[in-house]
Amino acid sequence: MSGRDDREDSGASLLTDALAGLRERLQGRIGAPDADGVDWMELYESARRRFAQVGGMRDVPAEIDDFGMDAAALASAQGWLDFLFDRWWRVEVSGLDALPDAGPYLFAANHSGLLPWDGLMVVHALARHDPASPRPRFLVADWIATLPFAAPAITRLGGVRACRENAARLLRTKRSVVAFPEGAKGAAKVFRHRYRVQRFGRGGVVRTALSMGVPLIPVAVVGAEEAHPVLFKVEALARSVGLPFLPVTPTFPALGPLGLLPLPSKWSITFGAPVDTAGLGAEAARDETLVWRMTESLRDSIQTMLDAGVRRRPSVWG
Repeated sequence: MSGRDDREDSGASLLTDALAGLRERLQGRIGAPDADGVDWMELYESARRRFAQVGGMRDVPAEIDDFGMDAAALASAQGWLDFLFDRWWRVEVSGLDALPDAGPYLFAANHSGLLPWDGLMVVHALARHDPASPRPRFLVADWIATLPFAAPAITRLGGVRACRENAARLLRTKRSVVAFPEGAKGAAKVFRHRYRVQRFGRGGVVRTALSMGVPLIPVAVVGAEEAHPVLFKVEALARSVGLPFLPVTPTFPALGPLGLLPLPSKWSITFGAPVDTAGLGAEAARDETLVWRMTESLRDSIQTMLDAGVRRRPSVWG
């Protein structure tokens, strides 16, 4: 390599590092547009895309957005996402016609499994329904970042670390969000507790919807609980490697890596009636009684839809 090439690569690397550092500082200090309406994170993203077009800047491709979703990786994954949706799980979708005309929306769904197959499939259903809108994003728990191979792939396909700040920023930029209020409690459910919606924590999903004034939409996913049926959990060993639990399923760890393949259960995804929050005002997010009542109502709605979905399907395998 010539001296000029070395200097170009060195300069690109320094600029990449500088942009990455700037992004971290902005995200840590700026959550919303300032008093003059300036969205500094949006300005940063625009600058990053421009710099990505400069020769030698291969480390900051313009198709990767500010949360790490890679448009090229997503396009490459469409084939297997379609296969999982149409052929493997044979997903039936209902309720999308009841969505309000204009987004963004905050979806709240039941959760299951160590890997976020449910998030991928819910987003895939939404993107198919409205391909012209920005692709929705799904929230994933912090411990997903400890999975050495899954975490980067999940981020490139649209997964975002679950926190109210990230959800609010996505909604502010007109990107809908799929949240799983059960969190780790939902992912860790053993098979005998399948389709029993767990407690929703402190009502963060309701507070976010109220503060942002976006429709809150319950979602029931039936079938995901059988894709990786957890017979029991090994927790002590899992904590030593940074995981909340290590699942034992009919195929894992008995079949080794092959045991990580999800089973071809029959899925349905039902979108419930939207809950309008805009009329309540952002200050309603500080009303603890209201937040608690709305959280319990949301949980009850998802449980009711789950019960109906389980009764409706002829069998686990369709």
